[in-house]
Amino acid sequence: MTAALLAIDWGTTNRRVHVLDAAGNVLETVCDAMGLMMVPSGDFAREVAGIRARHGDVPVLLAGMVGSARGWVNVPYRPCPVGIEDLARSLHWIEPDRTAIVPGVCDPAGDVMRGEEVQILGAVAGNLVPDHGLLCQPGTHCKWAHVHGARLVEFATAMTGELFALLKSHSLLADFLHGTVADGPSFQAGVRDAMDGHLTTRLFRVRAAALLGQRAIEDSAAYTSGLLIGHDVWGQTLGPGQSVYLLADPQLGALYASAIRLAGGLPMLIDSQAAFVAGINHIWKASQR
Repeated sequence: MTAALLAIDWGTTNRRVHVLDAAGNVLETVCDAMGLMMVPSGDFAREVAGIRARHGDVPVLLAGMVGSARGWVNVPYRPCPVGIEDLARSLHWIEPDRTAIVPGVCDPAGDVMRGEEVQILGAVAGNLVPDHGLLCQPGTHCKWAHVHGARLVEFATAMTGELFALLKSHSLLADFLHGTVADGPSFQAGVRDAMDGHLTTRLFRVRAAALLGQRAIEDSAAYTSGLLIGHDVWGQTLGPGQSVYLLADPQLGALYASAIRLAGGLPMLIDSQAAFVAGINHIWKASQR
């Protein structure tokens, strides 16, 4: 089997290269820390040439922050609602029929994404999720996306992961957030407490609870994570038994799944990399028609 397409998910801190054959099967996946922040200005063409030298002199389709102002080319966002065909028609071609960047997507409410649209629409196109429903992509900036009729119709972003990282490194709570974060009693207590909506008050009390002996210091991180993720999930006002399709790694996916269950929803964990590959394949095929 030989390479026919190189699909690159190029983010701010990491880069993932999927080597695909003519049928769209993954022959190899290589992940490294050469995110766009590690690439000097003007060196993206050289980087892509190096990837071709290693994996095959074939077409390259890129997605993610490589299409941002800090990336190779600042590709305009495509507004919602958007489907696979729309993304294919809006590709930014660096080299005709050889190198292209998938556009990001914007929501009229004032929100943007780059790269997540490939996973969301790929999950639908690859029959990993129904063509209508609610999808969640946990991470530094968690995306909540609604699809209908196989189109991304609206989405919202929450800075949940970034807030936790900032609290852990630069806040009054920093010395208390070194414990393990995992699903369990402390995490779930945080999720339940987030239901009352008093997030900032609850956060201040993390330190107080440890000082007063009301909660073990080593449980503070899990509880705080539960507060933040719980605040995120409760804000979705899920209906009883409503399905939420999680495009996440197993660790973070397990935390969101627990919070979604506590909020009355039904979490469904989906392979995010399979969704990305499905999306890239469908976008590429649509662009060739």
